[in-house]
Amino acid sequence: MNKRLRHAALAAVLVLPLAACTSTSDSSTPAASAAPAAGGSGYPYKFAVVTHGSAGDAFWSVVKAGAVKGGQDEGVTVDYQSDGDPTKQAQLIDAAVNQKVDGLVVSMANPDALKASIQKAVAAGIPVITINAGLAQSKEFGALVHVGQDETVAGQAAGERLKDAGVKHLLCVIQEAGNVALETRCSSAKAGLGGTTDNLQVDNNNPTAAQATIKAKLQADKSIDGVLTLGGQMAVIASQAIADAGSSAKLATFDLNSDVTSLLTSGKALFAVDQQPFAQGYMPIVLLTLYKSNLNLIGGGQPVLTGPSFVTPDNAAQVAKLAESGTR
Repeated sequence: MNKRLRHAALAAVLVLPLAACTSTSDSSTPAASAAPAAGGSGYPYKFAVVTHGSAGDAFWSVVKAGAVKGGQDEGVTVDYQSDGDPTKQAQLIDAAVNQKVDGLVVSMANPDALKASIQKAVAAGIPVITINAGLAQSKEFGALVHVGQDETVAGQAAGERLKDAGVKHLLCVIQEAGNVALETRCSSAKAGLGGTTDNLQVDNNNPTAAQATIKAKLQADKSIDGVLTLGGQMAVIASQAIADAGSSAKLATFDLNSDVTSLLTSGKALFAVDQQPFAQGYMPIVLLTLYKSNLNLIGGGQPVLTGPSFVTPDNAAQVAKLAESGTR
């Protein structure tokens, strides 16, 4: 199937659960579409992906893998960069704008710090797609669409599942300070649980200290009977902290990696909320290519949701090999 037909098929599939496809005529609309490169090998586009992911973070490694694969499949150039410091992330966005990239993909853990840079890109006629975090601000900042998970929906669903498991006092572990998406997960989980929820701030880049902090909290408050972590890497740390504290608290987590699937298959975790990071990297590259080449805008202005889905001990084995290969 040639690329144009494949794009048309994709648009038809995505639009069913969302809204009708529309085209726009705002400042980010390209003046003209471009034909595929000679020989059908791809398009002459260069897209920049700028995220807040920390180096070595398993989740963001999967996002990057999705973006790279999207570039390979679409025949476009993808430049992936990341920095957990919002000021430095904004500088990376500014640099991409100065390079006159054909499209920009941005995660917005700290939307206010990135607002001016994203609006500069839009004003320069560069189409922007936001991913992962910043859904509430995406349209306001001028992005075409947001690809990711509705954190309010996901957090509430996680809280309801924990409630069904008998949890009454939840410890919600936040591993990135100032990340609005993580804070929303905790507040929404509290709403879904309907019980007591304590937030605990730790540093994702200091696992030893994080484990000690979680252990100390569990030892100090024996009424805590549930722990919710907001990243796969932190789930493994929390599992060890629970064991070290002699706690019987039940563990659940957001996000998935091979270690989390091991926790699930061994019965050490109740569930993982999977927002499918590979899709968060892959889909924006496809969507930008569709938009640049054919003025297709998927979703009718509504977010393209990649989650939440749930991985449990019942289905963890089915995704374990995929997680090991770096795509889940």
